[in-house]
Amino acid sequence: MEHDLVVFVPGFLGTRLRRDGRDVWGEGGEALLGPGTSAPALAELALPAGLGDALPDERFRLAADELLTVPDSMPGLLSCMGYPDVRTALGDPVEGQYVPFPYDWRLSHRLVAGLLKTRVQRELARWCEQVDRHYPDRPDDPKVLLVCHSTGGLIGRHYLECAGGRETARALVTLGTPHRGLAQAVRLLTGHAVGDDEAPGGTAGPLNEALRDLALTLPSVAQLLPVYEAVRVEGKSRPRSVDDRRYPVPDLPTALVEDALSLDRRFQEAREAHRHTDTDGRLPYEVHVVGSRAFPTVRTVQLSSDGARLVTRLDDTLVAPGDGTVPGDSAVADWALQDGTAMRWIECRHADMASAAAVGEILTAIRKGDPPGGMLAGDEQISLFAPDTALAGEPFKVSVVGTGLQERNVRAEWWRVGRPGKQPVVFTATGSDLFRAELEAGPGKWVVQAMADRPHRADRKVVTLFAR
Repeated sequence: MEHDLVVFVPGFLGTRLRRDGRDVWGEGGEALLGPGTSAPALAELALPAGLGDALPDERFRLAADELLTVPDSMPGLLSCMGYPDVRTALGDPVEGQYVPFPYDWRLSHRLVAGLLKTRVQRELARWCEQVDRHYPDRPDDPKVLLVCHSTGGLIGRHYLECAGGRETARALVTLGTPHRGLAQAVRLLTGHAVGDDEAPGGTAGPLNEALRDLALTLPSVAQLLPVYEAVRVEGKSRPRSVDDRRYPVPDLPTALVEDALSLDRRFQEAREAHRHTDTDGRLPYEVHVVGSRAFPTVRTVQLSSDGARLVTRLDDTLVAPGDGTVPGDSAVADWALQDGTAMRWIECRHADMASAAAVGEILTAIRKGDPPGGMLAGDEQISLFAPDTALAGEPFKVSVVGTGLQERNVRAEWWRVGRPGKQPVVFTATGSDLFRAELEAGPGKWVVQAMADRPHRADRKVVTLFAR
């Protein structure tokens, strides 16, 4: 395993999209935060209607050749802390053995899986010519260790089972992958990504409209729609799927629902077909699945009793344990777990999954051929709670929860993404296990990070502040 080619597939937002050297999403995302939010701020990111699984014409294409290295977020969907040192997290492979796969995260997962196939074939052939210099006593020819963060796992699994990549793979590792989709994609695509309580002062409406207009053109977002029963109707006890004919989700285009379900169906059919020819029905490669159940996560959307509108308020019945973005049960790869692969849980947010120390331990063990630990969460982890979005110039609350915090030197800092300098956060202890603070700042994407000793634990989150 140590001699295998290591290929890293980032998730949604995990690649810089550029035109003429400009960071197009970076500029558009910043423009969204100012007053007068409107769709033109994101016009350069939009794709032509009905693109499907095709590459866009030249005028719509963006350069996608560099991994994200700083935190970023799409309000109402997900965040990514970037991958500034992912090679080290992967066990620091020798020169030529590590291959990052940046890609245009706007495009269909089917299309990108085909691009991944082409890249892997080329890089594996190259590595096979070089491997003797570094691993002369290897037991066999190198294969591919595919490590995928977030939505990159949907691309990786489609490449393996639907695009002919399974014979090249030694192992697939998914980190916080929404194998069963995201309820938040429903909210984004219907214009309810950010609630009025998260962006007060009248900013939620224009912001949601701009985000929805963009998301409706991106095949990758539609393919994140949940394939589990993620819809509840007020007054009804039975959960429903997004393609329920009696209670269709208002303002959710049928074509997008069909695309998401067909992508999952195609994958499941390919997996089932291979199961009949695989020895004992077992995959020819290992699968290691990493997820989190440490944070409240939106799992369900709710419709009014007549099904005419989506209820935007969130309550405890609509959330479940997860990584803050992906519900725990959606992170489980049930298509692979029946092959004897253990699920591995860590106390980590979705955005941080690829850089967590516990994940580094898993990947190091996999590359050495050792069995990774099955449960990596600990009782002394701390959890930072802060809003995803808030109004610039108005105070918002953050809190840290953990065991015995008063004896663990709790401290925190926060900084605006893309700006130098960090500011301390002053907490007030409101109990032995709870610290609170109130923050206020101007428009921008801010990272809040909390730390505690005995043992060292940390948690951080991106908070997006909007102008009125």
